[in-house]
Amino acid sequence: MGVFAAHDVAPGESVLVIDDSFTVDAAHPVPAGEEVHCDYLEAGRTVWMQKPERFINHCCRPNVFVETRGDLRHVVALRPIVAGEEITYDYCINGYGDTVWTCECGNPQCRRTMHSDFFHLPLDVQREYPPLLDEWFRREWAGDVRKLQEWLAGRHP
Repeated sequence: MGVFAAHDVAPGESVLVIDDSFTVDAAHPVPAGEEVHCDYLEAGRTVWMQKPERFINHCCRPNVFVETRGDLRHVVALRPIVAGEEITYDYCINGYGDTVWTCECGNPQCRRTMHSDFFHLPLDVQREYPPLLDEWFRREWAGDVRKLQEWLAGRHP
């Protein structure tokens, strides 16, 4: 399963708007077996991803990222995407936690072992990704983002 572009998409163009309407809490639990389709957001908020975004696969060299625009999260093209191409994002952008899994994205630059936390990405990837971090992630992890940017700029604390 995956999500594929119905038409050509230009860089910066919104591919789709994410449906964050199903907030997971004690009164609204995730259906059994669907835990892998949760997205963990600011201040511990968890949403159960809906279709089609729940079927967007990971790739170590993605063609989209997630950006909040106003009150909505958009899946945004990083580069030109041609009709029929699979839509992929790096699950570790805006990610935190201790989940580790084996990646089988097939990209020549595949990292093989994935750690869900952005700050566990290889430094060359962390150097590339700060512009892709969503504002909520920058706020939530401001101290760590600042330390990373200082380190990358050669200003070691």
